Amino acid sequence: MVRLWVRAELSYPASFAMLVVGSMLINALDFAGIAIMFSSIDSLGGFGLREIALLYGATGVGIGIADTLIGSVERIGEFIRTGRLDQMLTKPVPLLVQVCSDRFTLRRLGRITQASVVMAWALPIVDWTPSRVLVAVLMVLSSSALFFGLFVLFSCVQFWTSDASEFANAFTYGGNTLTQYPLTVFPRELAIALTVVLPIAFVNWYPCLYLLGRSDPFGFPEGLQFCSPLAAAVVVAAALLVWRTGVRRYTSTGS
Repeated sequence: MVRLWVRAELSYPASFAMLVVGSMLINALDFAGIAIMFSSIDSLGGFGLREIALLYGATGVGIGIADTLIGSVERIGEFIRTGRLDQMLTKPVPLLVQVCSDRFTLRRLGRITQASVVMAWALPIVDWTPSRVLVAVLMVLSSSALFFGLFVLFSCVQFWTSDASEFANAFTYGGNTLTQYPLTVFPRELAIALTVVLPIAFVNWYPCLYLLGRSDPFGFPEGLQFCSPLAAAVVVAAALLVWRTGVRRYTSTGS
């Protein structure tokens, strides 16, 4: 199914290129706003522009990969309302794979490309060591997995409600917006919540503290700087559990 959607998209190369470039430009406006802000300030929450660029790039690449691979899951409510989910359940392919493959599009690569450029611009400020290279790689993989889990977890609400896609967006795209900035611009209570309740601080904040050689400004344990893979595993496991629960309680629209 993915191959069919990609082939259809690439059959109009000029249109595809314009969509990708358009996506890059739209996402670039986010960072442009941050850069403009730095024309009148030297730091934000104690972090310079390139340090924030590292945070921005890491979360942008993470959500970009997750959105490309599984973004269609937020349309599960539409599949339920139209009866499309019933058709998918009759096929010998895992339901989650079918949902994510539907309307698969490569134009979301624009977000990944733009975020990668910003991140590449920030990387020279890191004093690289073998351990920091490993943490950087794990940060990208873990952030992608974390957003993957969040997409699935909050989209599952639509098994119990008619349409809650915007509810899911508040935690996925909203979480991406929060993690574009250092947590020091938020109250300590929110930093705790983003570590323990909705662990999106592990998307980029904790690993970036290690990459930048910074101690935690909130005084949290330094061990958290290495816990992104664990946080991602917990979120993905919880998401898959809720997904299975939602599928089991699903009642066909034809019954």
